[in-house]
Amino acid sequence: MSVKHVGVALLGLGVVGGGTYEILRDKRGMIAKNDGVDIEVRRVLDRNTERLKQLGVESLAARDIDEIVHDPDIDIVAEFFGGVEPAKSFLIKALEAGKSIVTANKEMLAKSWRELESAAERGGGGLYFEASCVGGVPVIRTLTDSMQGNAVTSLKGIVNGTTNYILSRMSDEGVEYDVCLKEAQRLGYAEADPTADVDGFDSSYKNCILSSLAYRVRIPLESVYREGISNINVKDIAYGKELGYTLKLLAISKCGNGVVEARVHPSFLPSSHPLAAVKGAFNALYIHGDSVDDIMLYGRGAGALPTGSAIVSDIVFAAGKDKHRRFPFQSEVGEDIAVSDDFSSSHYIRFDVKEEEGTLGKISGAFAKCGVPVKTVLKKDDGTLIIVTHEVRESVVKRALFAAEQLSGVERVVAHIRVEE
Repeated sequence: MSVKHVGVALLGLGVVGGGTYEILRDKRGMIAKNDGVDIEVRRVLDRNTERLKQLGVESLAARDIDEIVHDPDIDIVAEFFGGVEPAKSFLIKALEAGKSIVTANKEMLAKSWRELESAAERGGGGLYFEASCVGGVPVIRTLTDSMQGNAVTSLKGIVNGTTNYILSRMSDEGVEYDVCLKEAQRLGYAEADPTADVDGFDSSYKNCILSSLAYRVRIPLESVYREGISNINVKDIAYGKELGYTLKLLAISKCGNGVVEARVHPSFLPSSHPLAAVKGAFNALYIHGDSVDDIMLYGRGAGALPTGSAIVSDIVFAAGKDKHRRFPFQSEVGEDIAVSDDFSSSHYIRFDVKEEEGTLGKISGAFAKCGVPVKTVLKKDDGTLIIVTHEVRESVVKRALFAAEQLSGVERVVAHIRVEE
C-alpha cells in the first residue's frame, strides 16, 4: 500500500486539542499501516508555553495563523479554541488558502455554517465536524454516509453529558438540582459557568447541526426551541417515576408534510424507552429512517480522548479525499419547507389545588373545552394534582393552562413538562 503524507496544524492544545495530539502521535504508525496516510503534526498554535512544554511540542509552535495558512506542507487545520471568534476568522483564512478544516466547535458551526461552507467552496478544501455532536460517537458520519436509502423522519437525543449526569443523579438518588450541579462542577462535567449546558444552548447547537443534516434543510439556530433544566424539581422526577416515566433533556426534531420542528427541553420518556436507560455523562442519539426503522448510537459525548478520537477520524477521512463533500441542502427554510414551534406532544402538568369539592372536574372541563384530552390523573393528599394529557399542540395546551389557572380551586401550575411517548 502506498502511503500518503499529510501535514496537520492544531489550533489550541487544551483538553481536546492535547488529546488529539496524543492520539496522532501515538497512533501514527497504526494509521499509516491501516489507512495509508502518514499524518504529521507540523504546527501548533497556542499561547500557553507550559502546555507546549508539557506535550513536548515547543519546536512546533507557530507565531500566528498566517504562518500556518501560508505553509504549503500543511493540508489540514484542526481547531480547538471553542466560541465563534477568533476560531471562525482563522478557519475561513485556512479554507480560502485551500486547506481542509476539522472542528468540534458546534457553536461556531451552528451560527456560521454558511460562511464556512462558502469559504470551503472558494478554496477547494473540506469542512469536517464529526466531533461537534456527541463527542466520539459517529453520529455525523451515520447521517451522511450510512442513511442514503432513508428519508429520516425524526431524531431524539441525549446530546449533553452534563445535564444527563445531573438528571441521572436527581433520579437515582433523589438529590436536588443545586447539589447535583455542584457535584458535576467538582467532577469536571460542568463548567464554572454552566449556562451553555444547563440552559440548553449546547444541545440546541447540536440539534441545529444534526437536524440540518438529517433533513437536508438548513435549519436556522434561532428556529430551535430551547428550554433548560434549572427549574426541574426532584419531586417531578419522582412523580414521573410513579407514572412510569424517566426525565431527560432531549434534543428532538421531526420532519413531515413540509414542516420541520426542532426543539430542546426536558422530556419525560417511558422508562422502557432505550434512551431512558442512558445514565451519567453518556450520550445517545435515536434516529428513525423510513427504511431502516430505529437506530440508536450510544457512547461518551465528551472528554479528551473520545472527542479526540472523532477529530482524528475526520483528519484521516479528509486526508483520503481528493474531492471533498459539499452540503447541497435541498432547500432553505422559508422556500418549500417551514419550521414550526407549535409542536405536538403529551404533557405532564402538576397543580397545587385547594381542598375544594369538584376541582378536578373543573380542570377536566376547562381542558376539554380547550380541546386537551386527559390521559392520566394522579392525586396526592397534600394538594398536589398531576395530569398527563394525550398528544396536543403547544398552543392548545397553553390556552388550557391559562383557563385552569383562573379556576377558584387552583392555586397555581407548579410544573409543566412535555412527554415523548
